This record gives sequence, structure tokens and C-alpha cells, in this order.
Amino acid sequence: MIPRDVFADVRAADGEFLGLDAYQAEFEEVYRDATEVVWKLERAQHFHEPAVPSWQAADAGDWALAVALIEEMRAPLTAMYRERAPFRRLRVVELPVTPYLQWEAQIFTVRVAAGEEIRVIDASAVAPLETRAPLPELVIFGPNLLYEVRYDEIGAAVGARRITDPGVVSPCLSALISLYAEGEELLPFFEREVAPLPPPAGLSERPAGIGP
Repeated sequence: MIPRDVFADVRAADGEFLGLDAYQAEFEEVYRDATEVVWKLERAQHFHEPAVPSWQAADAGDWALAVALIEEMRAPLTAMYRERAPFRRLRVVELPVTPYLQWEAQIFTVRVAAGEEIRVIDASAVAPLETRAPLPELVIFGPNLLYEVRYDEIGAAVGARRITDPGVVSPCLSALISLYAEGEELLPFFEREVAPLPPPAGLSERPAGIGP
């Protein structure tokens, strides 16, 4: 059984905050050198990503262009995953999916084809672990290094907290592995819940559940 406060303990843990540029640079360095599985947990149902051309196109209502731009990610992603440690992502989902998640799921299909291992889990399955706040957005590199990715009030990434206390990181990693085992593979979920949807009118919306 997963301890109820395991993810809440992450929010309360001591950690060093890295601004977005510093976090992205450090992530790239650590990921390049990683030899074991890298884990990612995504909880919020909306993020603001105007730096991504496909996000811009989808937000402007040009779904065809957004999908075409996503397809251009396939070759570089395939090359990256061929050379890197396995990357496993657990995506918490609420139904019906938000416009953002509809767009992100399109990217996920390309990521899966490129080599990323993605599963989804219904928000109801993690509700018992959200006694204080929604689950945090996490990237975990083994039992001694975790990044809690932070976002502003509109869902734009602002950086991450680096946490290295194994007493916090290791239980969190074990919990994420357990939740991942309960999850559904991305592609069946996509075909059932996302593929039949009409194109969204845009992606910008007031987010909920980003966390503090």
C-alpha cells in the first residue's frame, strides 16, 4: 500500500530551486548520463507552452498544422531515445480530457513510437493520495535525485526544486513505480478517449490543480 503522504512529503521537503533555464540545462546533463530508468509524473490537466510551435498552432485553432508539427518531432525523439536510458511517464487523466491533454496525447503517440514508455491512470485512482493538494509534477532519477517541476498561475513552467534526500526520494519513486504498474498503456487510451474527439478550438484556458 502506498503511504498517503508520500507525495505531500515532497512538497514539504527541503530542496534547491532552479530557474527554468538552469533546470533544463541540468536535466539535459543528468538525463544524458543516466543509466537507469527515468520516471516522470504529470498531474495537472492544463499547461501553458507557447514556446512549442505545435502548441501555438493548436492554440490558434490550426489543428492540422499542430499535428503536422508534432510529426516533425518523431525523428529527433527516436534518435534521442535510442541513445538514452529508458524513460517512463505516468500521466494522470480526468475525463473528459481537456483541450491541452487532447493535444499532449497526440505528442504522446509520437513519443511512444519513438521509444518512450507512457501509461495513463485515472485521477480517481490517485485521489486517496491527494489529501492535502494535487500530486506534484515530478521527474525522478533513481532513489537519490528528484525534481519537483514548478508552474505559475497560468500553468507555465518556472523551474524546479532539486531534492536529494533519499528518505524523501526513494519512497516517492516506489510509489510512482506502483502507480505506473496500475496504469493503462497510452495507445489503447488514446484510441478510445482521444482519437474520436473533434479538434479543440484552442488550448488557452484557466488551469486548475497546478498546485502551490
